[in-house]
Formats: sequence, structure tokens, C-alpha cells
Amino acid sequence: MSRIDARLADLGIVLPEPPQPVATYVPFTNHNGLVTISGQLPLQTGKLFAVGKLGAEIDVDTGRFAARLCLINLLAQLRVACDGDLDRVTGVLRLGGFIASAPDFTEQAAVMNGASDLAVEVFGEIGRHARSTIGVAALPLGAAVEVEGLFAIT
Repeated sequence: MSRIDARLADLGIVLPEPPQPVATYVPFTNHNGLVTISGQLPLQTGKLFAVGKLGAEIDVDTGRFAARLCLINLLAQLRVACDGDLDRVTGVLRLGGFIASAPDFTEQAAVMNGASDLAVEVFGEIGRHARSTIGVAALPLGAAVEVEGLFAIT
């Protein structure tokens, strides 16, 4: 078992089958060891976990868990990009979070911490990353959160 697989097991995380794109794009690209992963939704057992807007139907704790699920789905895509070996990851370079938000909701960063915290829990210091978090009016399928990522691999 690889070091990262052991860490995921310690955290009680089983990576799902990578979700398929819902439109005309690829799940990831790999260019010279830089893997860009398309935005992932908060799918849990193949179903959308959180539908609605933060600050309206969805609270911050639920949004934070949704962001964590998005990162789990990113990791599933990343595993494929790494030919099944997440120990090839040398850095989580950037995460981008999109938070479906009510007009007066301003806690997008707290929601996105669900993904960021998990990146550090899984990868340690190389999991620390640059980040953007943006409140948006709507996301695909009515999802509350979507997260994309940029990773360095060997």
C-alpha cells in the first residue's frame, strides 16, 4: 500500500470511481507533470450531496463537508492521472472553489476550508496550496460547491 493510500485509509476515506464529465470536457489534463483537474461536484456514493445556495438552504458546516467531498472526487481523478499511484504527487499547487451563494453570504472561505484542510491532512506540507474562492449565482446541477485543482506529479 502506498503512503498516500495508507493515509487515506487512516482518515477512513475510500476514493470512489472518478465521476464522468457532465458536459464537453475531459476530467483532467497532464502537461509536463502539471495535472489540471476539472471542477468536481460534491458527489457521495454517486449522488449530489448538497443542492442549493450557501446562506439560504445550505449552512456553512454542510458546505464545508460538500467541499471535502469535492476534494475526494478530485483525488479520485488525480489517482487516474497518476496511473493509480498518488505517491507521485509532489505538490498541491492550487485549488479553486466555487460556492453557490445567497446574495448576502460572505463565508465562502470557511466553506472552502473543507477542501483545503483535507488536502493538508492527506498530503502534509506538500498539500499546502494557493487558492481562490468565489461566490457564484449557480453551479451545474444545482450543486452548492464545486472545486478544481492543479497538482504537480513526477
